[in-house]
Amino acid sequence: MKKDIIRCKWCNLKNPLYIKYHDEEWCKPNFDEHYLFEMLILESFQAGLSWECVLNKREAFRKAFDNFDIEKISNYNDKKIEELLKNEKIIRNKLKINATINNSKIFKSIQKEYGSFNNYLKTFTKDITIYEIDKATSELSDTISKDLIKRGMKFVGSTIIYSYLQAIGAIYSHDKECFMNKKF
Repeated sequence: MKKDIIRCKWCNLKNPLYIKYHDEEWCKPNFDEHYLFEMLILESFQAGLSWECVLNKREAFRKAFDNFDIEKISNYNDKKIEELLKNEKIIRNKLKINATINNSKIFKSIQKEYGSFNNYLKTFTKDITIYEIDKATSELSDTISKDLIKRGMKFVGSTIIYSYLQAIGAIYSHDKECFMNKKF
């Protein structure tokens, strides 16, 4: 872990998980299908909460949600939902848990339609990284959000999708002062 360097102002320097996420993961392009699905689940749980709260529970989410196995999640039943609602290590929001199951089915249908979720995203991003800072939404996140909602996904508003695009590296947003910032 790098010390005595300037990071993005949102990064809690007292939280090693947050520092690691900032330095090694956030805004770095990763379009692996499993990662794209994992981050969509985690970002949807962020709705109304802080990313740090979700990040601190990430490993518990991984365990509770069968290592983010889309096949298993898309087949969760009432018994599994009850198990998740009793799991104090994750965010126990029934609407978000049900949305995760629903969204996994839609994610799979998008994969089938486009060959991959990444191919779907490329129809919007044109496979180009966008460099911008100090935003919470954009025309891109608005457009993707509207399309996902039209397809039936839940907890995928423009702010969540913007965060998602940053997380997977489609939008690069390190602060100008941050040691990770690329000159653009």
